[in-house]
Amino acid sequence: MGCGARARQSGVMSAKRESPRLYGRQAECERLAKLVDGVRDGGSAVLVVHGGPGTGKTALLDFTATLDTGLRVVRVSSAESETELAFGGLHRLCGTMLDLVARLPGPQREALEIAFGVRAGTGPDRFLAGLAVLGLLAESAADHPLVCVIDDAHWLDQASRRALGFAARRLSTEPLLLLFAVPEPIKDLGSLPTMPLGGLRDADARDLLASVLRCPIDDRVRDQILAEAGGTPGALLGLLHEVSPAQLAGGFGLPDMLPGSTSEVLFAELSELPPETRQLLLLAAADPTGDPALLWQAAAQLGITGEAAIPAAEAGLITFGSRVVFRDHAVRSTAYRVARLRERRSAHRALAQATDACADPDRRAWHQAKALTGLDEDVAAELERAAASPPRPRSSKPLPRRRRMRRGGQKEASPPLRSCFRRANPAPQRSCST
Repeated sequence: MGCGARARQSGVMSAKRESPRLYGRQAECERLAKLVDGVRDGGSAVLVVHGGPGTGKTALLDFTATLDTGLRVVRVSSAESETELAFGGLHRLCGTMLDLVARLPGPQREALEIAFGVRAGTGPDRFLAGLAVLGLLAESAADHPLVCVIDDAHWLDQASRRALGFAARRLSTEPLLLLFAVPEPIKDLGSLPTMPLGGLRDADARDLLASVLRCPIDDRVRDQILAEAGGTPGALLGLLHEVSPAQLAGGFGLPDMLPGSTSEVLFAELSELPPETRQLLLLAAADPTGDPALLWQAAAQLGITGEAAIPAAEAGLITFGSRVVFRDHAVRSTAYRVARLRERRSAHRALAQATDACADPDRRAWHQAKALTGLDEDVAAELERAAASPPRPRSSKPLPRRRRMRRGGQKEASPPLRSCFRRANPAPQRSCST
């Protein structure tokens, strides 16, 4: 959701009355609904929605487009590949209105025809082009109340942005709503009303995550996911595309499964850190709980001191406090994925040694299994004991289903434990003659 070079065909959209719930965006939805009500009653309005990637800009545009089936909605999502095509974005937005160009005054009609390549001529006068766009939108809205939705408006070519900004600042009595979405305010849409989007409140982020999860998840892992998402809806919803319910059910393999690509910039940023700092980041990435006490106990096992945290903290990659929190999921994922296999095993071995065998036997067994280089009967037995033994409750809250393991060994274990058990203690090969 939000920014990105997505190309979407513009056109008239038929709206639906039912929209998905937008957690934590009640005030924004109410503001947009009032604007639509005003257009329905014959008024005009303009709004620029701005917020970082994943904050839900596109979701709010979708919400607005489906508010009233009686309104005509024309929508376009700008494409980065067309930013150098003068008036390309405007042509996509106004493509369904070209039959109304004949209603415009001569100079305006000529300017718009030149802009759209219908008439030969040099670049149209900017003032006349802006007036022509205002006139064309007004003519279209005169026949039927109109909502124009422009997503990723920062990718519009400059000529289109200027013309639309010119028209937006001069709306008066037309039954028309111009709605833009950008990652941050831009000059050509300056002085227009804005609606900034930030991160969700913690309670709303928890509700959103709960709405997309279809399986139990360890409380500490949930808290860590929420902390590193920073209230960004897109980061939370990304779990749906990358993580299966079976993977999340046990809540162990966080660095393996969370979405996030290894960009060249981030890879270079991590590569410039001292080796000991990279090793500390790997330890933090391998622990999905964000427990600082556990991290520093494991670091001590590897001879890592507190000095190793300084370069990563100063670079803004991670925060060390009451919880260890990466800047975002991409940093955690990259710190884990770029490490060599032997380094990952060493990290998991240190975390296993630092994990309390009585308080958290299943997670300790999981770390032990991830540290293996081959078969190990002792680890297999540890996994089996962890899967078969009821855990000690950490609070008065009901235990999640992952932790309610009855006697029965591997069959009742969480998916990550079952996977680790099979690797540590594979079933004997069947003979072809049996």
